[in-house]
Amino acid sequence: MSANDNQKTMPNALPAGYRFNEFEIQEVIGGGGFGIVYRAWDHQLERTIAIKEYMPVSLAVRAEDLSLELRGERYQKLFNAGLTSFIQEARLLARFNHPGLLHVLRFWEQNGTAYMGTLYYSGMTLKEWQLTSPDAVNEAWIRRLLPPLFGAINTIHQAGYLHRDISLDNIQIQENQLPVLLDFGSARKEIGNLSDETEIMLKPGFAPIEQYSEEGENEQGPWTDIYALGAVLHSLITSNPPPVSVVRCIEDNYQPLVERKPEGYSLPLLHAVDCALAMKPADRPQSIDAFAALIDLPVSDVEAVVNRLQAPPEPLPAPVEEEESVAPAPVVMAVNHASPSVEPVTPRNVRRLSPGLIALAAVALLAVAIVTWLANRRAALPENGAPVTAADSSVSPASPPATTPAALATVYLKLEQGANVVLNGQPVEVKTGNNGFAALNLAAGQYRIEVHSGTSMRAQSLVIDKPGTWLLNPGN
Repeated sequence: MSANDNQKTMPNALPAGYRFNEFEIQEVIGGGGFGIVYRAWDHQLERTIAIKEYMPVSLAVRAEDLSLELRGERYQKLFNAGLTSFIQEARLLARFNHPGLLHVLRFWEQNGTAYMGTLYYSGMTLKEWQLTSPDAVNEAWIRRLLPPLFGAINTIHQAGYLHRDISLDNIQIQENQLPVLLDFGSARKEIGNLSDETEIMLKPGFAPIEQYSEEGENEQGPWTDIYALGAVLHSLITSNPPPVSVVRCIEDNYQPLVERKPEGYSLPLLHAVDCALAMKPADRPQSIDAFAALIDLPVSDVEAVVNRLQAPPEPLPAPVEEEESVAPAPVVMAVNHASPSVEPVTPRNVRRLSPGLIALAAVALLAVAIVTWLANRRAALPENGAPVTAADSSVSPASPPATTPAALATVYLKLEQGANVVLNGQPVEVKTGNNGFAALNLAAGQYRIEVHSGTSMRAQSLVIDKPGTWLLNPGN
């Protein structure tokens, strides 16, 4: 678990000084909707450890005696399922003895929940590293990072398991520069699998298409983690994650890195990332060894990783607090607003999508909320912020404005046959593709989008002030 000099305040957290026998809670150092992470002192061995508590805030609250109590009896099944997965994950991690994997010291049940005691890892996540030290990220740095990370992931795969949650904020860079792959997030995923009300967190841009489909369990394999790892590398190289896989089913705007040719990066590395991000699982490297071979890198064993500990560590810059981002209105089905601090969630019913490209995209657009990818190009905002449309091949305003600022965002609409679109009171001619979607390229401004079909009308108000891609399902 990561160190952080700024103690985080979190509702329902145990107070400093609370004791689990020899373990004494000192402060909260992290957490989210499904758990809380503490820094603790082991009085018996006189060392700092980390303790992770299973605490799903949507299902339970902290009682006066500091135990957990359910928000309602109907949550018992979900709570128990998450608890079981949390314990199983602790047992799984305890089997491994790899310096690149979270090392579990022990786990126990108490206070109506479960706890996982792990080694305390100083340093920062890749996400924090990218924010605070972007100039330090280059191909040489990535090539030093990858072998031990490959070794950690390969250890999981060789044991017959998948991680399924590899991302920038799940890879910790220690002060000695060695990476540690953090926990699997099993509890939240199990709760998401069973609940239509509780949201799961498939990180947009990092989850391959097979993870969005309930029928896709048999399609998942090492190539699933390899896609996520490719997304991590894409994010480090370009500062942006790749387009969300579900959006790529509608219109694949992924531009291969070998065509973009980011300065300072070799073609073998860029080609390997492109291969890892192939939409079809069969088109990706099928193992970590195959992926490493594309980059011409070894998969480090434990001994090689440990030997690197002898090298003097480089100092880490102090973490920078991330700005809080405002979530989009829930009626908007998908948006990504360029803020690296946003951790959007994907509702479970999106996972009912079929593997087929067009069918999957259509069902995705009818789900409650999915979050999409960050546009690679940032257009300058017009000074007056006036709502203006920028026409493309599929959209042409009926009354074009005198000036047409550069498009800032792309809005996708699923249209029925014969439906008409009205934008800010003006009809627009749209061409619907074979997949049933029409696209509007819009500049910065405020919009009201109406979809007229027969005697019915659906509308959605929208404010665009940052680059992004939106999937809209206007309401009645």
